[in-house]
Amino acid sequence: MDAYWAACARGELVIQRCTACGRRVHLPAAECPWCGGGDLPFEPVGGEGVVHTFTVVHRSFVGEFMGREPYVLAWVDLPEGARVLGQVVECPPERVRVGMPVRVTFRDELPQWRPA
Repeated sequence: MDAYWAACARGELVIQRCTACGRRVHLPAAECPWCGGGDLPFEPVGGEGVVHTFTVVHRSFVGEFMGREPYVLAWVDLPEGARVLGQVVECPPERVRVGMPVRVTFRDELPQWRPA
């Protein structure tokens, strides 16, 4: 998983690919959740996707996010075949919608999503 965080620090989004079954794996894992394979190299992806689903958080119980409400957490579908989780930024919560095109951006070395 160090490779994932190192890529984020460089401003690069990487996703694991199982060499046994070819499926993409995210969040980073030690083995493939579909076939149990253990060879999961990280590969760069384009960084564009669409919002699959989302929630608006009005009351956070995570210390680092308290006082930032409301904020949007979304599952984003990537054309490479992975679904990734992240915060939608640079967009008012009421404008986020399912199917909205987004592009990865990095804040505090975390991948987040802004309107494309």
